This record gives sequence, C-alpha cells and structure tokens, in this order.
Amino acid sequence: MNDINPENTAQILDLMNPPKGFVDNPFPFYDALLKHAPILRQPDGSVLLSRHADLDAIYRNTTLYSSDKEAAFGPKFGVGSPLFEHHTTSLVFSDPPLHTRVRKIMTSALTPRAIARMEPGLIETVDGLLDGMAGRARVDLIEDFASTIPIQIIGNLLDVPMDERAPLRDWSLAILGALEPALTDAQLERGHNAVREFKAYLQDLVARRRTQPGDPETDVLTRLIRGEGADEMLSETELLQNCIFILNAGHETTTNLIGNGLALLNDHPEQRSRLLDGPELIDSTVEEVLRYRSPNQFGNRETTADVEIGGHQIAKGTNLHLCIGAANRDPEVFADPASFDITRKPNKHLAFAGGPHVCVGLTLARLEGRVALARLLNRFPEYQIKGTRVQGGRIRFHGYASLPATL
Repeated sequence: MNDINPENTAQILDLMNPPKGFVDNPFPFYDALLKHAPILRQPDGSVLLSRHADLDAIYRNTTLYSSDKEAAFGPKFGVGSPLFEHHTTSLVFSDPPLHTRVRKIMTSALTPRAIARMEPGLIETVDGLLDGMAGRARVDLIEDFASTIPIQIIGNLLDVPMDERAPLRDWSLAILGALEPALTDAQLERGHNAVREFKAYLQDLVARRRTQPGDPETDVLTRLIRGEGADEMLSETELLQNCIFILNAGHETTTNLIGNGLALLNDHPEQRSRLLDGPELIDSTVEEVLRYRSPNQFGNRETTADVEIGGHQIAKGTNLHLCIGAANRDPEVFADPASFDITRKPNKHLAFAGGPHVCVGLTLARLEGRVALARLLNRFPEYQIKGTRVQGGRIRFHGYASLPATL
C-alpha cells in the first residue's frame, strides 16, 4: 500500500469508495483489516467482516443471518426492476422455501455420477481450445481459453444450442457487474438490459424445450421445467431467473479460477515446477488457487435479529459484507497465509462459502479447474504471460480480463 498506513487504511476502508489500489490488489488491505479492524462499520451502516471464524459461523446460521436481499436491492436497483427481480429470485440471494426447492433440483442434477459423465466432454472442449492456440505467436489465456470453457460446460448443462451461446458471456458480465458495491448509471442500465435480453432469450428456449424435452439425466433445463427433485414446480419467473443464475454463476467464477491459476503458476515458477514433477498435486493446486486468490471475494448476509459479533453489537436488518478473500488469508487458520503453496494441507478455505448455501456447483468448478490447468500445463509447460495484464476491475469478483501469453 506504498505510503498508506495499514492501520489507518483498515479503519477507514469504504467499499463504496475504495482507496487507490484496492480493486486491483486488495490483499494488503485484507491483511490490515485482519490485524486492525476485522469488524468494520461502513459509512452506510453496513458492516465489513474479515475473520474466518466469523464468516464460517455466519454461513452455518441461517436463522440469524438471511440471504434474502429484497431490502438491500430495492434502493440499489429499484423495486420491480429487471435486476431486482433477478437478484432477489436467484438461488444465491434467496431463503427457504425458494432456496430449498431450486437447490434440490440442482443437487439432484449435479450428482457425482452426472459430473463424471461431463468429464469426457470437458476434456474434449479443453483439448480443442489448446489445439486452436497451438502454433500461434501470442494468445490471450482469458479470451482464448479460460472464459470459453465454463460457457461451453454450462451451455451443455442446459443444452443451449452452440450457435446461440455468443451473447451469454456479455450478459453474464453485465448482470454480475451490477453486484459491485457502487455503480454508475451506465453500469446499472447495462445490467437491466442484460436481464431483459437474457430473459427474453430463455423464454423462447424454455418454450422450445417444453415442446421437445431433453433427457432429464443430462439436461438441467428439462429438470427445472419439470421440477424434478423439488417438492413443487417453479413459477415461470423462478425458472427463468434461476436459469440466468446457473449460466452466470458457472461462468465468471470458473473463468477467474482458471485465469488466476495460470497467472499464479506463471508468477511462482518453483510451484509450477513442483506440479510438473508431481502431477498428482493438481487437486491441492486448485484448492490453493481458490484460497489464495478466491474468484469470489465477497458474500453478503442480513441480520434477522440484534446480534453480537466479536464484542460488537449489530442491529437487526444490518447488511454484512463477508470478505471471503480476507478470511482465506486469516493467520489464525492458515500458516504463512501470504505464501502460495500448492501442497498446503489442511486448506479449509471459504471460496465456495459454507453451510446450506455452499456453492451447489463446487464439484463441477473444481473439475473444470483441474482439467483446464493440468492439460494446458502438460501441453505447454513453458507458457509465459507476456505484456500487459488487464485486471477484471471488480471488487466482488477477482480475476483478469486479459492475460496475453506465449506458449
């Protein structure tokens, strides 16, 4: 943080108006928060939490801490607006009974056997991308590789026709970008338009799928339409908004996992050598990438009653910012947390949150990260990131928009 005093910075850190350098490299600020202000009141009355133990306890307690965001998102997006409808209906920002119904469908579709059936197609997709990059003087590890993999895998999961997938990434970036703490009018309007366009596309896709259902064993959209795995059917709005959620949630975070992993292995050649010498370390490598540079840096909860956290009294209805990126560097849990160590065990990171809201796609995300990193490293063991890296520019999601490289 250069000449900025860490203790002072921790005490005044405002997510709505972050200090210089925070967006691209928040980790020194996280270290300061953990040391000096692990429970930090924000100017708007919300509270920023960074300790692993606090986040873990909150994730497990769905009675005192709600995922419902109607109160928070009404002023942010406008009640009844496209972004408000989406983000208050999707799986991640809902409480039971909606959360229970949608999650049952998703977990019944993402069984270990179902995910194992996806692996050959995932390998084929990754190898095809590697073939396409071979022989080129320069490539972009995000545009040409990392961002393409999850779009194809989640597209396959919902059986989206290949020639209709082009807009999915831009819609996803615009909708998830609206979750940033502070938005410009242009970002807000871009998000609203993306929800409108995405919803219109899905209405047509759902109508076609109702006429010609897919195999519910492999087609999650058909399962959602039929309500298979749930106690009752989803409404049309619930169906459409959770299809958007599935496509979005599986896209940006997995892109960041793969891109961050490739950047970290490039920047830590001794760790890359260890992985090349011991390919069985790929599982623990993925876990360390998830911990060290978590694709999703923040979660949120709202208190349903007056609570006390670490001696601080927090009123009912307070929005809590759960800093996953800081919790995953908590020295109370992780030895030498600032070191990137692909052999780290145990590694009890919170990259996928926890409790009943633990990421429903965590096994699939791990598979995508494992296959992508291992096969690129095996094919191009001497790849080098060259030129100017472009950061993703987000607070909530941490990754790269561009990683120019030679293979």
